[in-house]
Amino acid sequence: MQLAICSVCGNEVEAGSSPCPYCQAEGTGSRPLPAGPLHRIVNLEKGMPLVQQALDRLELEITASIKLGQKVLTLIHGYGSSGEGGAIKIAVLRQLQFLQHQGRVKEIIPGEEFEGRSSRGRQLLRRYPFLKGHRDLGRGNPGIILVLL
Repeated sequence: MQLAICSVCGNEVEAGSSPCPYCQAEGTGSRPLPAGPLHRIVNLEKGMPLVQQALDRLELEITASIKLGQKVLTLIHGYGSSGEGGAIKIAVLRQLQFLQHQGRVKEIIPGEEFEGRSSRGRQLLRRYPFLKGHRDLGRGNPGIILVLL
């Protein structure tokens, strides 16, 4: 069985299959499967960077992930030592909102909202079934953001 990517939802499907078993779109499975995983975790707070260094890394990681054909990026930005959200979290969220406005990212899901029980969560897991095994699913982790590319 040869695998391809659904041109609508981005899930792996059997090449030439129609409709897509995940999103029910017709005529899917025409794009070849990209080399590498569809999801990646990036720790933006590793090495205790300054805010600008974390934003520079964010830009590099998003660009690389898009080129690799990845669909979801989990960003670990931390929550700050004050317990109210750190400077990196705030700056990353603002930058992601800007990139979403530009059309470079499709959707932003804060860790606090990453769960599978709501309508939005069920739709997300239907579109990206590989997220069912995500370590932070349903944990309400304020130190991460999922980015749909």
